[in-house]
Amino acid sequence: MRGPIAPPQVPLAASRAESFADLVQDSVERLERRWPQLADIDFLVLDVPRLDGAAAAWNDEAVPLGGTVPAREGRPARVVIYRRPVEIRSKGREERASLVHEVVVEQVAELLGLTPETVDPRYGED
Repeated sequence: MRGPIAPPQVPLAASRAESFADLVQDSVERLERRWPQLADIDFLVLDVPRLDGAAAAWNDEAVPLGGTVPAREGRPARVVIYRRPVEIRSKGREERASLVHEVVVEQVAELLGLTPETVDPRYGED
């Protein structure tokens, strides 16, 4: 008889995508204490960036780790974090959590027109 290794309530049962989304959520909650207006921004996790019109803009640059979509026509602003590029550039949960937070801070800073250090004074220290 085959079944799950662990029951659903045990962290072992969480998928990599779910664990990654939790890291993003933790980072956002950490920043919302200082920046309550972040509650009005949608934070999304996509596996990889879309290549449609963006590929020409990348040129020879590295694959982006995140992006922003400004608010428009009744739609809230969005911050997008790309899971696979972040996972590939990090080893282990702590390093991944640190990189996720850096990407979230950078994208929030871009959206708000601030420096990453203003958004999170500990930016780059992790």
